[in-house]
Amino acid sequence: MKFDPIIPSDEAADRATPRAGVTIICDVRQGSRPWASARLEDISPGGFRIARLVGARQDVPLRIQIPGIQMLSADIRWIRDGAVGCAFAEPLHVAVFEHIVRSAR
Repeated sequence: MKFDPIIPSDEAADRATPRAGVTIICDVRQGSRPWASARLEDISPGGFRIARLVGARQDVPLRIQIPGIQMLSADIRWIRDGAVGCAFAEPLHVAVFEHIVRSAR
């Protein structure tokens, strides 16, 4: 399976894990805030990028519900122009990652 590289910054150039450009509408919740819909645009086994997450805070973990996948925990690693880059608390198994990418296409 071939993946499209999405590299949002210079520090991403060192990544050895596959990344895939996707468009998935998912539900995200940070802390005790209500669930909100968000557009996931980039995913790897180790993390993901959400196009826009209003009021995101790096010091508060978030939960993400990708359709067809159990709820996952993640930490925000960076925020730029409303977009957020997150790292999964536990990396995705490669089969789960490939399933998400296939389902999104």
